[in-house]
Amino acid sequence: VQLQASGGGLVQAGDSLRLSCAASVASFRDYNMGWFRQAPGKEREFVAAIFWSGKSEAYSGFAKGRFTISRDAAKNTVYLQMNSLKPEDTAGYYCSARAGIGAWLYWGPGTQVTVSS
Repeated sequence: VQLQASGGGLVQAGDSLRLSCAASVASFRDYNMGWFRQAPGKEREFVAAIFWSGKSEAYSGFAKGRFTISRDAAKNTVYLQMNSLKPEDTAGYYCSARAGIGAWLYWGPGTQVTVSS
């Protein structure tokens, strides 16, 4: 499984961004997909996940109400729509994949999101 995230950038507080993660995998539908982020000097933290069916999602507390995860099975792509961005959202954002509910085994290179105040 190969993952490639894109869509990061420099924005102002209150702006929106949509991150994309393209997956190179034989059967995209077999994987649950997630987004994580890591700010300088901090540990990587969970942002959101969407299950293989696309019918169930999970969000961290800071993401609820502002971020939306979705997937397009036809494009083997998962998205993270981020609205009302805050400076504390500044981080490298990484997508990940896992089969079932085991460990997040597959990771792509991150895409940087910087939110200025």
